[in-house]
Amino acid sequence: FPSFFLKPSTAHNMSNPNGPVPPPSPPPFVFKQIDASEVCLTISDPVDKKALEQATVIVNGIKDADDRSKALLDVAKKFGDMTADMETYIVPKHDLKAAYDGLPQEHRTALDRIHGRVSTFAKAQRNAITDMQIPIPGGFAGHKVTPCSTAGCYAPGGRYPLPSSVIMTCVTARAAGCETVVCSSPRPAPITLAAAYISGCDIFIRVGGAQAIAAMAYGIPSPSADIPTVPPADVIVGPGNKWVTAAKSMVSGMCGIDMLAGPSEVLVICDDTADAEVVAADLIAQAEHDVVARPILVSSSQAMVDDIKEASKRRLESLPEPNRTTALTAFSTGFSVCCPSVSACVAVSDQIAPEHLEIQTRDATSVGDSCKNYGGLFVGKDAAEVLGDYGAGPNHTLPTGGTGKYTGGLSVFSFLGIRTWMRVDDRAASQVMVEDSTVMARLEGLEGHARAAECRMVGGGPQAKKQKC
Repeated sequence: FPSFFLKPSTAHNMSNPNGPVPPPSPPPFVFKQIDASEVCLTISDPVDKKALEQATVIVNGIKDADDRSKALLDVAKKFGDMTADMETYIVPKHDLKAAYDGLPQEHRTALDRIHGRVSTFAKAQRNAITDMQIPIPGGFAGHKVTPCSTAGCYAPGGRYPLPSSVIMTCVTARAAGCETVVCSSPRPAPITLAAAYISGCDIFIRVGGAQAIAAMAYGIPSPSADIPTVPPADVIVGPGNKWVTAAKSMVSGMCGIDMLAGPSEVLVICDDTADAEVVAADLIAQAEHDVVARPILVSSSQAMVDDIKEASKRRLESLPEPNRTTALTAFSTGFSVCCPSVSACVAVSDQIAPEHLEIQTRDATSVGDSCKNYGGLFVGKDAAEVLGDYGAGPNHTLPTGGTGKYTGGLSVFSFLGIRTWMRVDDRAASQVMVEDSTVMARLEGLEGHARAAECRMVGGGPQAKKQKC
């Protein structure tokens, strides 16, 4: 939603008697090239120690407060989530609808279409897993798929509004079947509120940071009849800053979380058929996220690496501020690698397990199929990662920092529990299972287990008769 972004302020410090202070010069363009042997995966702790210390004070202050509602209100105003004159942290549902109704038609249409695609994909995911049962000796066993009751969805609200994060989290929770969807975001812009409305949000909290995570994890009792209770969430999802990540690490166990996200990443695998301008544009799109974002290029062509580096440098010169400085800083944290073959490129990518993986090569589908570790895969020149950001269908909340080696991104499965069950209808037919359980229990030294199994024997075992089962 580029047109939804709020333009950053261009005002400078006017208290200087010599006139406005000029903005700092952007850093030089640096995009180092390293050898494939230098690539190593270090799955680092995404929780910043200092942020954790600060988040601990905030979370415990709300959790342990006699009046959690007042504690949340005080902290939200202290950190600028709300203005001093605001009386409640809840945005009423009618304000969400008013925000949606007040959007320009172009923006409403974009929201509607994006919501539709994300919802369709999430519902298809939900339908991909169903209840099942199989016969067992004397009865049946199976599983049931059930949603959690309350979902807590966080959407960042920093320099720019992020309505796409509201849609990705709330729509997915709603498609999973959650009864209550709570969304939290600081200083919400009208487009953020509109996204919450169309996504089916039940309760919207205009609070951010660690205080938002505390509110959703522990719940906030209603302070008055006109302000709803915020129920404790069963699962909290959504990206955020280092204080959000630290707070999520604290409440994990009290409730479920989707992941502890680190800096965003994109890795592009390309060969000599790629378009250097397109690849450069995609690297820049990722780099402008944050100064610690990582643009990574892995190619089988040194000439292509050189062309993409030159195109990136040139394209960055025309990027507006503060995006330009942010992206230039991020490029210095990224790197490029030239490999002898596309298969070697895939091996490097699998070692890194990037959050976003683009394939821009000959036979991109086959190359993509050979990749094992990533958060989200974007196959072919026209499958831009940015299209995934803004609602092609799959979720854009993805694992970072190499965690794509063992987990996937946010999905309806994040809100679902798969609960197993068994039932014995025919005791006589179940005897082989009873006998096996008795033998195994005694092998493991668990006599109480063995005797409990013997209570189900037809005619009872020796111990069962003594116990009068």
